[in-house]
Amino acid sequence: MLGFTTVRVDLSIIFCNLVHMTASSSASSLIAPGTVLRGVPVVPGVQYAPVIRPGRPPVVDDSAADISADDRPAEAARFTAAATAVATRLRDRAAHATGAASEVLAATATLAQDRAWLAAAEKRIGTGVPAVRAVREAVAQFVDMFTAMGGLMAERVTDLQDIGDRVVAELSGQPEPGVPVPLVPSVLCARDLAPADTAGLDPALIVALATTLGGPTSHTAIIARQLGIPCVVAVEGLDEVPSGAHVLVDGTAGTVTVAPDEAAAGDAVAVARRAAERAAHWAGPGATADGHPVAILANVQDGAAARSARETPAEGIGLFRTELCFLNRDTEPGVDEQAEIYGEVLDAFAGRKVVIRTLDAGSDKPLKFAGHPDEANPALGVRGIRIAQGNPGILERQLAGISAAAERTGSRPWVMAPMIATADEAEHFAAAVRRYGLTPGVMIEVPAAALLADRILDHVDFLSIGTNDLAQYTMAADRMSADLAALTDPWQPAVLALVAMAARAGVAAGKPVGVCGEAAADPLLACVLVGLGVTSLSAAAAAVQGVGAKLSQTTLAQCRAAADGVLGTATAADARAAALAVLGS
Repeated sequence: MLGFTTVRVDLSIIFCNLVHMTASSSASSLIAPGTVLRGVPVVPGVQYAPVIRPGRPPVVDDSAADISADDRPAEAARFTAAATAVATRLRDRAAHATGAASEVLAATATLAQDRAWLAAAEKRIGTGVPAVRAVREAVAQFVDMFTAMGGLMAERVTDLQDIGDRVVAELSGQPEPGVPVPLVPSVLCARDLAPADTAGLDPALIVALATTLGGPTSHTAIIARQLGIPCVVAVEGLDEVPSGAHVLVDGTAGTVTVAPDEAAAGDAVAVARRAAERAAHWAGPGATADGHPVAILANVQDGAAARSARETPAEGIGLFRTELCFLNRDTEPGVDEQAEIYGEVLDAFAGRKVVIRTLDAGSDKPLKFAGHPDEANPALGVRGIRIAQGNPGILERQLAGISAAAERTGSRPWVMAPMIATADEAEHFAAAVRRYGLTPGVMIEVPAAALLADRILDHVDFLSIGTNDLAQYTMAADRMSADLAALTDPWQPAVLALVAMAARAGVAAGKPVGVCGEAAADPLLACVLVGLGVTSLSAAAAAVQGVGAKLSQTTLAQCRAAADGVLGTATAADARAAALAVLGS
């Protein structure tokens, strides 16, 4: 189970980390005690602990002589074996993880065996370049290429660099790089974190995360939410904080305080701990303090994640991401195979609400069998429901699989489409869904859909707002860009204004409007969303109790007052402050 995966304690990594801590301790004088570094809050909570940093990349000698022609085939085979070993370990870790962690690790394993960069390294080896140097040069080539492309491709730079370091370590017989296993609970600080690192963290030892790069929907943020540990990203000045320094991470305020007053830090942690203990006793159902019902649901990606979510007070599934059974496949899964996968989730929440999102691929999640065109800007291209326009059979077969799973389990799931932009698209999708006896809805991720929510609701039975993409498209800012993390903060007033518009349309039509983006995992923002008129909140399973507990301590009038205050602000920071003024932390 993610977060409690057995991790091999590599003494050499721990020793190197301790040496690094000692060597860098003098650097703490660069930052005055009590200095507050500000970033983008991702996961609420407060923790106080010493800093650890990821182990350094493998140290190798790139001056080795070129390989003779006779030895080049063996050197190429050695490289292939190393890359395969790295990919196999990543796939094994994916198989033992669940939910977001499993998907992240599986995607990284696929990148580890991507033919483009492997061929670039093999070509260099074929000219006599030693394998280690060939890996470094090939990775550098693609890092430059991805960086120049920007957007969704640039986000893969950290992943590829991490894979290159792991392959080099395998080739040179050094320990695999990554996060050291701390001897005491610690705060993991890094410039950025690779998916393979964040997906294997133990929340008993890594009690908080802070990164210089990253955004609210980065890999680090997604895994931190699943682990339920405080997290702040895009922290300016974090690189100057040395290993061993004690820091106070406040995932609600979005701050990292360096060497704070120990007593004050202890008090802050105690307050947060008491709040967490209250949350741990919340058992549902979702409602405000004065009894206004709000369904608290979970986001899942497969049957294992659904079974895990079933152990929480989640009342159902608000977002079942179906991409997992399509991605990294050479051929489309058949109807029967899809029905079996969907049936696992329906079985886990038998008799309860389950919202299934149809295939959301394209952009950074291409399908090998869908014939994706090369696009200059794939985030604005053929993704989500748009894939069905050129491949109508994919949607029909998916609906057939969902229908078969529903019939087998005696369920009637709700089904929604991603990336709907017009009322016509909603009408066509709803007709297809109803032909299979299912309940149709759409996601509000495109500003146009929020603006026309009333007309879209003429055709569908519900809306679900995906705040991650809605923020990206509203603010014209790549949600994976660290430089633009402040723009894609879900507290941006422009984003919340669109949420309010969609929610008002739902109230007028008498139809439910939920939120299934990461905004629903923030207890404070969740109360604001309810105040805007949202009827359900769906988040990572680890966030369910925190959201439900906060809502149970807040009246509907307070939620509405906080929402009114937020809509009158001009910045994300002001919006958060306005909510805190009404609701407290």
